[in-house]
Amino acid sequence: MAGIVVVFDFDKTIIDLDSDNWVVVDELGATDLFNQLLPTMPWNSLMDRMMKELHEQGKTVKDIEGVLKHVPVIPGVVSVVKAAHALGCDLRIVSDANVFFIDTILNHLGIHDCFTEINTNPSYVDEEGKLRILPYHDFHTCSHGCNNHVCPPNMCKGLVIERMQEASLAKEGKKRMIYLGDGPGDFCPSLKLKEHDYVMPRKDFPAWKLINENRHLIKAEIHGWANGEEQQHILLQIIKAITIHEERQFLSVDSKFQTIPINAAHHEALPKALPVRY
Repeated sequence: MAGIVVVFDFDKTIIDLDSDNWVVVDELGATDLFNQLLPTMPWNSLMDRMMKELHEQGKTVKDIEGVLKHVPVIPGVVSVVKAAHALGCDLRIVSDANVFFIDTILNHLGIHDCFTEINTNPSYVDEEGKLRILPYHDFHTCSHGCNNHVCPPNMCKGLVIERMQEASLAKEGKKRMIYLGDGPGDFCPSLKLKEHDYVMPRKDFPAWKLINENRHLIKAEIHGWANGEEQQHILLQIIKAITIHEERQFLSVDSKFQTIPINAAHHEALPKALPVRY
């Protein structure tokens, strides 16, 4: 299953809500300033500013870790991640959250090591003990260049998917990709998927709406899911279908080789294998 790459969004795809809202509004109560600043700056910049506000209110990084560790997750997502990993799939994350939030939650759930790559906004704890959140793409210096209006200035997920596609083709040959997401930012990567790929938008969320309004632009096979049970069932069924297809192709090629008669004389005429040099 090294030929299958499963890419998860994070908020509302692995966890069952938005991690930024969970920390800032739902749990640590910086609602007033959040609502005041929301119309005035990009979301990513707003989150960095809210971390400063929480620090000034006496909230520590440990406090943030604590609320992240009891964030609601999509039911069944831990088991489906472990199952896909056990089947040999290459699991990755593309998210507009941030490294600190994602690492904390995945480590707490015991599935961090299932992922080979996490693409998200960088974050770090500064010398004052304050969590800082930076943009994945530094839009203060230049634009990421995507013309899709649903992509935020700090991250175009479609460009991340293109990089993955180019890297896999250059190093490991053709791979099938399964992309799971829910938000408007997950529409752009859906446009980058190929005919042999699959997209799994969460039903009745923005990505689902955009994909259904623009089905003529989507090359990948579309499979919507509404809850954890459906997510788990559909993802594992797609992996199983790809597995069966690839096994049949392998057996077909193998059977062709087996029909070629090789007698001793032919065998002697074959050149000897060269030694492998490391």
